[in-house]
Amino acid sequence: MPVYSHKKPVLIVDGYNLLRSSGAYKDFEDVDDYDDDPLNRAREKLIADVAVYAQNRYEAYVVFDGGGNVMSEGIPQKTAGIKVIFSPANTDADSVIERLSFKAREEDREVVVISSDWAVQNATFKDGVTRMSSAGFSQEIESVNEDLEESSQDYSKFTLGSRIDPKVRAKLEEMARPRKKNGAR
Repeated sequence: MPVYSHKKPVLIVDGYNLLRSSGAYKDFEDVDDYDDDPLNRAREKLIADVAVYAQNRYEAYVVFDGGGNVMSEGIPQKTAGIKVIFSPANTDADSVIERLSFKAREEDREVVVISSDWAVQNATFKDGVTRMSSAGFSQEIESVNEDLEESSQDYSKFTLGSRIDPKVRAKLEEMARPRKKNGAR
């Protein structure tokens, strides 16, 4: 069993695999969008979801395949606290995911890879790397989003007004009403 360092675990998401394997992002595709790229909104939603999931618990990466783009340099861009990488020209996302996973394992860090791609699984899921399917991760994201929504609805219960005795609150509201010039309310 591997012994991990005290560094944050690494979360690596196979971006296009998650977009295509999960129905969670279908509603965000094919929306009229900037640059006429039908996947822009879906990618943005996925990145936002990963950022919420990671929440300083992970050093998180979302890797998209950019190998067919001759202009892609594969340079990580930090967005919402996570690193987004389009693989460099002539390199597939699988290779980038494998490299990131290998580097993290060399640093004795825990690694979680999100992908349902057999080639990614075969290349990276060894030596203590944890695998989560794209469908499983989508369910995790849905659960996190539901928890956040529920907690934001419950937040109103913690306002001062909700904790004051109704009689005291009525008296305070009466006192807060502006007085007329003769002193009457």
